[in-house]
Amino acid sequence: MENFQQEIKTFCDERDWNQFHNPKDLSISLMLEAAELLELFQWGRDIDFEAVSTDIRNNVADELADIFYWVLLLSQKFEIDLASAFDNKMAKNIAKYPIDKSKGKHSKYTEFENEKN
Repeated sequence: MENFQQEIKTFCDERDWNQFHNPKDLSISLMLEAAELLELFQWGRDIDFEAVSTDIRNNVADELADIFYWVLLLSQKFEIDLASAFDNKMAKNIAKYPIDKSKGKHSKYTEFENEKN
């Protein structure tokens, strides 16, 4: 992650783009790229991952790379260790979504309290 973050930092430094990088605009850019990923599937039927064409797969890869770029840039600006943040978040998710209550369900963890055993 650090190598990726350094690559992005160098890229931005060389172009003097840091002056434009505030949390609001970086977050907007991240959401715009996520919307571009979503746009690839707008008006389409459910897609079987195994039957996806090379063109679609390449477009998805490009959009995911754009999203990853903004995630990395935001984490670099906030000095967040993404690997540690991910591990911490997964530990929280494991606690919020115990297997016995969440397996095979798409309920939000807050709904578990209302479920009857």
